[in-house]
Amino acid sequence: MTARRLVISGQVQGVGYRDWMVTAATALGINGWVRNRRDGTVEAVIDGPADAVAALLAACAQGPRLARVEDIAETEAAAPEAPGFRRLPTS
Repeated sequence: MTARRLVISGQVQGVGYRDWMVTAATALGINGWVRNRRDGTVEAVIDGPADAVAALLAACAQGPRLARVEDIAETEAAAPEAPGFRRLPTS
């Protein structure tokens, strides 16, 4: 398992990015969460098999149809405690 923390910037709020990511992560069997941040970015913690994490990272660079991703800052993270992938409130 490979846990990563992502901070995604660009036109990523108000375009359905979080709901899109929940669907994409669930389809890949990824555990974790996604939330908007007050600074206009989207933050996520993703954890799963290395190939599934790599596939989700590649998909996140595109995002949903209306998104414009400018950057994804990626760091190591602790694995989420709860199974499944969920949307959290804005932080």
